[in-house]
Amino acid sequence: MTLVSPSLLSADFGQLDRDIDMLNRSQADMLHIDVMDGVFVPNISFGFPVMKFIERAASKPLDVHLMIVDPGRYVNQVRDCGAAIMNIHAEACTHLHRVVQQIKQAGMKAAVTLNPSTPVMMLQDIIEDLDMVLLMSVNPGFAAQKFITHTLAKVKSLREMIDSRGLTGQTTIEIDGGINLQTGALAVEAGADILVAGNYVFADQDPEAAIARLKAL
Repeated sequence: MTLVSPSLLSADFGQLDRDIDMLNRSQADMLHIDVMDGVFVPNISFGFPVMKFIERAASKPLDVHLMIVDPGRYVNQVRDCGAAIMNIHAEACTHLHRVVQQIKQAGMKAAVTLNPSTPVMMLQDIIEDLDMVLLMSVNPGFAAQKFITHTLAKVKSLREMIDSRGLTGQTTIEIDGGINLQTGALAVEAGADILVAGNYVFADQDPEAAIARLKAL
């Protein structure tokens, strides 16, 4: 079954409690939280005070995606904000294995994100240590971008790597950026397990129905 992780980056921050309550009622499997620092990506989103509010309001696991430099500095703070999954960019970590182990030691699932231009072969020496890999299907930093179709080939390559190592069901594939009913279907067909959707969900007149449509893929 396809898992759905709606991205709060597209929520109404003036009515964040209302939107989180909707997600709690919905078929969403987790909540995707994009943390941006204005350095690793050309945008700033929100930090730990907002994440603490989300933790209190949400009844579903928090899928925290750090688009920041040196994310290893914040492992404990992310844990203390209730994250179930801490997701870091391979491009932002000089010592990726070390940070992945720190995340696991802190009691969270460890995930690594790859930008559109980063090949999946970069993970071949660490894939066994990962609970999830997130493939960006847009350049990170802003919501409502167009889906990069080359990502589908990356999903297929990553699916082959995971299955060939006997990691099926252990290491999942998440995809983020430009996801709608059409691109989501292509991603699932290519081997993705989890769809991150922001604008497609929150711009819909019935966000709960939009989530249900993605779940049915």
